[in-house]
Amino acid sequence: FFNNCYKNGLLPIVLSEAEVDRLFHDTAAFPGFRLTIDLERQTVATVDGATVFAFEVEPFRKHCLLNGLDDIGLTLQHADEIRSFEAKHLAEQPWLA
Repeated sequence: FFNNCYKNGLLPIVLSEAEVDRLFHDTAAFPGFRLTIDLERQTVATVDGATVFAFEVEPFRKHCLLNGLDDIGLTLQHADEIRSFEAKHLAEQPWLA
């Protein structure tokens, strides 16, 4: 599930049990309770900033999420290099075409 979230452009946030309990409590206690998730700062915070929890995300996955990149998008970033390789490969081994 965790890895598949990234493949679908979703950020899976892992918090401690105590942090999750706090969020459940606040959600029940305060009607209209809202959170702000800041991927760049890697934080989950109450709108007023009174409660802030940090979370971890690998730099590569963070880059992909911030730039809307999936596996295909990452590959397409190298489209010119791929075309160059294919042309060179075909020129060197035309019988493989």
